[in-house]
Amino acid sequence: MAIKAGATSNGFLYDGPTVQPGFTSIVQPGFVISMMLVLEDGSVALGDCLDVIFAGAAGRDRIFLPAEHIDFVNGEVAEYLTGLDVSTFRANAEAFDAHAFDGGATHMAIRYGVSQALLHATALANRCTMAEVIAREYGTTIGTEILPILVSVAKTDQVLLDRMIMKQVDLLPHASFTVVETDLGLDGSKLTDFAGMLANRIKEIGAPGYMPRIHLDTYGTVGELFDNDAAAIVEYLLKIKKIVEPYALLIESPVIAETQDKQIEIYRAMRDGIAAREGGLKLIVDEWCNTLDDIRLFGAAEAADFVQIKAPDLGGLGNSIEAVIHCNEIGLGCCLGGTANETDQSSRITTHVGLACGPDFLLAKPGLGGDEAWMIQGNEMARTIALVHFRA
Repeated sequence: MAIKAGATSNGFLYDGPTVQPGFTSIVQPGFVISMMLVLEDGSVALGDCLDVIFAGAAGRDRIFLPAEHIDFVNGEVAEYLTGLDVSTFRANAEAFDAHAFDGGATHMAIRYGVSQALLHATALANRCTMAEVIAREYGTTIGTEILPILVSVAKTDQVLLDRMIMKQVDLLPHASFTVVETDLGLDGSKLTDFAGMLANRIKEIGAPGYMPRIHLDTYGTVGELFDNDAAAIVEYLLKIKKIVEPYALLIESPVIAETQDKQIEIYRAMRDGIAAREGGLKLIVDEWCNTLDDIRLFGAAEAADFVQIKAPDLGGLGNSIEAVIHCNEIGLGCCLGGTANETDQSSRITTHVGLACGPDFLLAKPGLGGDEAWMIQGNEMARTIALVHFRA
């Protein structure tokens, strides 16, 4: 919000006053409280409490600052968990998510981290994978193929972009187009030029038959450029779609409206406009679609082609599991996502949710380096699939 209010770029940082409560600077490091549940047989279950990189924006929970929560975790949360029977996951996760501690609502980052540790604990107790726990308790079927992954590549990092093309990643580059003047251009030409460059580079160095989906996350800047005029936005986005052909195009967050109702209204208008034209362009909603109830709301309104199920924002992992299941039931596309601010552990656990529930694709995490997330998530899925096949 501070950047959109005109903060001045200073390398990776920004100069200017903060806007969201809890921030001491516009860009600051993320921190995690790591949960370690020691089971009676000595096994240790792990989960990490964390939030997303744009904390506090568009209806999200306040930024997670461990110093504000560590006493609560070491006190009330530890007391709640001590002696808990972890032979099953779902009931424990739902109970913790709903529990009213003395301090009031529990920050979503704590609910996220505790639920990861509870899932890991149940898998350890049953000597099986976390995907098998989820499939058994939620009645799903574990996938037999590695899920597609959307890698994140900075738009200025040509070398990393080339590496991802060489590795034949499924979706790219995500990137971050957050400021109209510098990322889109006041006439929109900077984004169209980037899209054209990317498509040409895939054709130039990509392996024969390599057909990735192109994904661009615009953080509401397209709406800012066209004053949230749905018809003008559609015209511009279809222009980009034409530029990147023959590759499929997904646009995330072309609009970030002031309210959730307005977000739904504009997204529906954009989808209607695309359907009335040549179609094919897919819209992903992120902001204002933060919780399981939000996802159900956008689905019922048919206000998006895909939702990003941003796992930390949903709190307990059970909510992300139910969100993927719900999207599949109503035919709404979904990315089981999260944030670059996640850890190796939370990223691995997300892949188990994905294999057990079947989202359309995963967001690469942790970090924005491409290689690391592609490796951590891809290897975890490969190992899990092999183990499940072996047991079958």
